[in-house]
Amino acid sequence: MPAALFFLLLHWQPKLAGSALLLCLCLLATCGYYLPNLVLTRLARQRQRDIVDTFPDALDLMTVCVEAGLGMDAALARVAAEIALKSTVVSEELTLVTLELRAGSNKETALRNLAMRTGVEDVDILATMLIQAERFGTGIGASLRVLSEQLRTRRRQGAEEQAAKISLKLLFPLIFFIFPSLLVVLMGPAILQIYRQLLPAMANAS
Repeated sequence: MPAALFFLLLHWQPKLAGSALLLCLCLLATCGYYLPNLVLTRLARQRQRDIVDTFPDALDLMTVCVEAGLGMDAALARVAAEIALKSTVVSEELTLVTLELRAGSNKETALRNLAMRTGVEDVDILATMLIQAERFGTGIGASLRVLSEQLRTRRRQGAEEQAAKISLKLLFPLIFFIFPSLLVVLMGPAILQIYRQLLPAMANAS
């Protein structure tokens, strides 16, 4: 991409040479080196944000499916189908898990891959819990319900923290944009009145 832009620049500006050419080359090389990483990082954060926001709902659905008597494989497939209405990202990730299981992969490997792909702590906790339940043969219904409640509490606390930061973020726009305009509106008529009264007095004095 930077190379293509460089050749287009030479085509449009054939007389470009010397320090200007070197500067353009450095700028294009810098953009080509950093821009893809910035875009990928932003997309990854958006994807993880979507997973974090939707995961408690997916966990609730999984809890209902397990308590209704479905096995873990069937519960994952059902949740992947139902959660697609709210989040295609979570649905795709759970669908990949079910496809890995159908392809013959063991549950531990499929769940580890899920945690590694998402990079979300909540998913890693769920994967670890399901792996331990599969390994020791323990029930997962109550554990899923407790984990779901913990995730919802954490999400609510995060929303409260973000709401508490709004007042601080609004402080600088208020100081630099709202308050000066308000000061002009309030003080402007008084200043004009003082100016109109002082101007004749100064003219008479002179």
